[in-house]
Amino acid sequence: MPKLALKISAIATILGVALVLTGCTSDTESTDTTTNAAANASTEECTESGSASDSIDVTGDFGAEPVVSFESPLTATDTERTVTIAGTGTEEASTHRLVEVSLIGFSATTGEPIITSGWDDTATSAYINVDETQELEGLARAVNCAVVGDRVTVVIPPADAFGTAGQTDLGITADDSMVFVMDVKSIVPQTATGTDEAAVDGLPTVELAEDGAPSITIPDAEAPTDLKIETLKTGDGAVVASGDTVALEYTGVLWKNGEEFDSSWANAGLVQFPTTGVVEGFGAAMVGQTVGSQVLAVIPPDQGYGEAGSGDLISATDTLVFVLDIVAVTYPAATTE
Repeated sequence: MPKLALKISAIATILGVALVLTGCTSDTESTDTTTNAAANASTEECTESGSASDSIDVTGDFGAEPVVSFESPLTATDTERTVTIAGTGTEEASTHRLVEVSLIGFSATTGEPIITSGWDDTATSAYINVDETQELEGLARAVNCAVVGDRVTVVIPPADAFGTAGQTDLGITADDSMVFVMDVKSIVPQTATGTDEAAVDGLPTVELAEDGAPSITIPDAEAPTDLKIETLKTGDGAVVASGDTVALEYTGVLWKNGEEFDSSWANAGLVQFPTTGVVEGFGAAMVGQTVGSQVLAVIPPDQGYGEAGSGDLISATDTLVFVLDIVAVTYPAATTE
């Protein structure tokens, strides 16, 4: 399946959540504070604190929107992260993991708030992938190595954010660093965690590797002519609605020969797709499912790539077979209404 472009031009898009432009203020003074922390080349390394991130005053309990104050303009050469509250989680976020956070962000130049999300029970959390190919580099580095319960205070320079383009919707110029305070609420499971369901006769069978990656065996039979959706594991999370953006792992094979043509497991890992931004049958396999579910979808050509096919592997007559592990709804469609 062709991957959606997840490298984004606005924070609201990259996080895949309903991020609310906020009118609150931070206590700032007009004093220039500059730092030059050690470079963090990638999310393979844990991001260190520096003089800029250490200079920010953050008060309030974990889970409650914090009061943030710093002297502006504040700049940094490299992304810096200070752990303001240390969590008690035992699992560290690592490359390709999805991290659920509440956050508030500011222009480090003016001290003005630019974005907030997830600070009460009804608000939509933000989700950040520890993957610099899918997120702003500074955001990925901000949550790498974090544990549940951490509150991290982060300064992100332009080079690790929007670069020379800036981001006009947020009032961020090419010269502006940004400040974020994030509470780490969960590290999303990499695989479906639901209850096993009985297999359906006549459909492909699925075996799971130790890491959860599926192997799909096609039965010796003609492909069905209509869409078949089977729930292999039933999760107990939120129900996926049409238009939601869903985080998942998936593998796709051809019914005719069992050949794998695409797999998040074999590529960059966890991906995020809107249910309306994929082929019809794939979207239908997500809608109505619950987070934590694993789903088998057998998709006939007219609900797959149709007469055009896709690339060299998928022809106009090919039936597609997918196994999807649905691990989160990262951007509920209802939040845009």
